[in-house]
Amino acid sequence: MRDFSQLLDGLVYTRSRNGKLKLIGDYLREAPDPDRGWAMAALTGDLNLPHVKSAAIRGIVEERIDPVLFAMSRDFVGDLAETVSLLWPKPEGLPPEIDSGMLRLSTVIERILTLGRGEAPRALAAMLDQLDASGRYALLKLATGALRVGVSARLAKTALAQAFGLDVDAVEEVWHGLKPPYAPLFAWAEGKGVQPTPADVPVFRPFMLAHPLEELRVDLADYAAEWKWDGIRVQLVRTGGETRLYSRAGDDITSSFPDVAAAFTIDAVLDGELLVRGAHQGAALAEGEGAASFNALQQRLGRKTVSARALADYPAFVRLYDILFDGPEDLRGLGWSERRQRLDRLAPRLDPARFDLSPVIEAADFAALEEIRAGARDAAIEGVMLKRRDSPYVAGRRVGLWYKWKRDPLTADCVILYAQRGHGRRSSYYSDYTFGCWTAEGELLPVGKAYSGITDEELRWLDHFVRTNTVQRFGPVREVEKSLVLEIAFDSIHASKRHKSGVAMRFPRIARIRRDKPAAEADTIEALERLIS
Repeated sequence: MRDFSQLLDGLVYTRSRNGKLKLIGDYLREAPDPDRGWAMAALTGDLNLPHVKSAAIRGIVEERIDPVLFAMSRDFVGDLAETVSLLWPKPEGLPPEIDSGMLRLSTVIERILTLGRGEAPRALAAMLDQLDASGRYALLKLATGALRVGVSARLAKTALAQAFGLDVDAVEEVWHGLKPPYAPLFAWAEGKGVQPTPADVPVFRPFMLAHPLEELRVDLADYAAEWKWDGIRVQLVRTGGETRLYSRAGDDITSSFPDVAAAFTIDAVLDGELLVRGAHQGAALAEGEGAASFNALQQRLGRKTVSARALADYPAFVRLYDILFDGPEDLRGLGWSERRQRLDRLAPRLDPARFDLSPVIEAADFAALEEIRAGARDAAIEGVMLKRRDSPYVAGRRVGLWYKWKRDPLTADCVILYAQRGHGRRSSYYSDYTFGCWTAEGELLPVGKAYSGITDEELRWLDHFVRTNTVQRFGPVREVEKSLVLEIAFDSIHASKRHKSGVAMRFPRIARIRRDKPAAEADTIEALERLIS
């Protein structure tokens, strides 16, 4: 555990991407099997220890630590794992200096995986007894699945590829056909085994992504334009008699959308946008129509099992963008225009209740496209995509091939109501802010929560404001004086029965701090309701 805990410490305090790549690469080259495989599973979010959750950790803490001391410390530190790792008492009979190298990472994980819900917390407590503070922190982060060390799954795979001289896209190609601790992957990386093959297994292929358009203007003779729909990007994969749906991050979401998976019966790999059908739509989807807002899709997201009522009330479908494979034939090397022709020919063979094509936007020139985009406020439209007509389908973002041109955000002036401590390097700051708008009766009701969009200097200023204007405390949350206005930018707003205010913002972020504006002049919920698509 010592080497892994040192890796986590290094990642937390290293800001540069190249620095993180080197730290992970050095660890993977030096760590033995299967430790490095389990480390990769943790860094990529593929490690699941189902019988050790935050509630179980709090349970074993209550047996060892004064609950008042723990609550005060937890409020100050802001992170459960860090608080426990610092407060955990050394049991009597053990030497004062405990070596974190006595426990291997693989031993810890494999032991916890073999235990049931009642046994795992006790075993975890025994392991904490054998570790120093750094080792305890690493173990608790593993157990809760909340590493938060500034490493994405893609970055971890890039580090592995660079460490062993592999192509990261080749690593992505085989990744989802393997399971932790990835012994065949490391055998291939070290030249001791052949490259794992995804043949006859419905594995994930990396998505092609787009750069923001910004100030660039393109020639529509070279680029095709289509709508950027406001759902979630998915990949449909069918081979060997099995169908899977993958999210953009490569997560298998088949169980959340069994209706879509069951309808996809053609051996192919397709790229599209997962949406929910709007109210009052028929069995078939008219081209480019029929999609409800993202708020409707959220009723289906994240569910491991879906009720019959949810399937009926929120029927999912996929609006198709692209084709990667047609049967065993790899089409990714073809240009977009050729792939689109192949997709046009394949689409009629699919269930029209579950699949349709994302239409190409017809515009005479870029100026005409600007006008079309400016008038798009459909609840399911997020913006415009521009795709070079001769572009192959390549993983990641490649300059000059695809651009995303998101519609301009909406804004509202809101009053900060509550603040909560952040995570990772923000754990010492009140950095997560709940904000509200006025009702007609003069009451402030929460309309959203945001933590992004501010600079480090603004974060420090807001943290000071929270600490000096607190009126009540609720554990790690502080209620503040209703005096500070934040200008909030958001992509769209929807009616919501789950929120007392009746509205829910999509992707809220802080645009600026309005120290110049009195709280009484902040926006009303009625004004937000007029922005509902």
